[in-house]
Amino acid sequence: MVSLDDAVIARLDRYGERFEIFVSPELASKFREAEERPELSEILAVEEVFKDAHKGDRASSEQLMEAFGTADVMKVAVIILEKGEIQLTTEQRKRMQEEKRKQIISLISRNCINPVNKTPHPPQRIELAMEEVKVNIDPFRSAESQMNDIIKELRPILPIRVETAQIAVKTEAAHYGKLVGEIRSFGKVIREEWTKGGEWVCIVEIPAGLQIDFFDMLNSRTHGEVQTRLLNQNDH
Repeated sequence: MVSLDDAVIARLDRYGERFEIFVSPELASKFREAEERPELSEILAVEEVFKDAHKGDRASSEQLMEAFGTADVMKVAVIILEKGEIQLTTEQRKRMQEEKRKQIISLISRNCINPVNKTPHPPQRIELAMEEVKVNIDPFRSAESQMNDIIKELRPILPIRVETAQIAVKTEAAHYGKLVGEIRSFGKVIREEWTKGGEWVCIVEIPAGLQIDFFDMLNSRTHGEVQTRLLNQNDH
């Protein structure tokens, strides 16, 4: 449970009434964007719903029932977290936006290429372009959900294209154990099989910007005992 000193207010106006809860800003953000949500007990500073959090004016069961159809504080808290407005200090918002900015830059660098020379854009180039077009970062939306919108904003000043690559990989059985997890961390294994000679073969789809890192990883883990072939690249 977050301390009150570190908590901010999340509020939701419903049927003309305001309801508020004390939450951790960082965990509230993760609750909105992550597939695996943090526990409510970790997010809430106080397991209460207020009419006015600063004054400590608690909402009654009757008021909760009328507005939400339930008097269960935890169920109401979920609704406020999903649909409400989270109040941040200027410092908190700046910190969370900067963290989200770094995530977005990393995503774009990994998933996009320069269509002119077919190479990834360095993170610094993406960052400068984002500053030039004055991209607005939403601290409460996931980096993934913002990436495509930001790419559209960058296109007038930066040649950029989302692209994936399908790569066939073939290696000896002895390398399978140390490779399979690493390969899956780069992308999606579309197909895999074992040859009659005992070799492992797979086709993996990865962000085009990660090709160099992917090939370096394969050669490092197998000491060069690996065969690869680029099958195709798909742009979006």
